[in-house]
Amino acid sequence: MEPHEYIIQDIQGDYAYLKQTDADNDELFQVAMALLPPAVDVGTRLSGMMGMFEVIG
Repeated sequence: MEPHEYIIQDIQGDYAYLKQTDADNDELFQVAMALLPPAVDVGTRLSGMMGMFEVIG
């Protein structure tokens, strides 16, 4: 399984809403903030798969 690239579109409480940028998919993916690297914010670009994410670029 290959990692995908995401950008954080919104943060609401304990959840971030990610948009996958490497596919033609407009749905937002809800992820618990506890699964994301510390100090992420709206606009942060991430790479991840299977609940493991890292900041890119």
